[in-house]
Amino acid sequence: MKILIVDDSSTMRRIIGNVVMQLGYKKDQFDEAEDGVKAWKLLNESKYDIILTDWNMPNMNGLELVKNIRKEGGHIKTPIIMITTEGGKTEVITALKAGVNNYIVKPFNATILKEKLDGVLK
Repeated sequence: MKILIVDDSSTMRRIIGNVVMQLGYKKDQFDEAEDGVKAWKLLNESKYDIILTDWNMPNMNGLELVKNIRKEGGHIKTPIIMITTEGGKTEVITALKAGVNNYIVKPFNATILKEKLDGVLK
């Protein structure tokens, strides 16, 4: 299982990484990117089983990243969970229409992430 964590906040990447490790994954099972541009580069170099991305990031935001993933490349069917502060109904619908498989509003806890991961991986 290989996970890509995308968030412009190093603190948030560390928090998500720690939660992922609490769920039984090892540090070498996930990569991190600070924006959509770096994530897109990693996605073109490696195979990932799931992508966890923020929405609000510089250079290429999470929504643009999701749209790129869903239209081309080797990850068209890879599950994507958006983890963001954007919690409005309009934002959730926009993200789902763009191709995310699930949506988590920050702040969140390990139980919520585990439920969402289990939901998209089964």
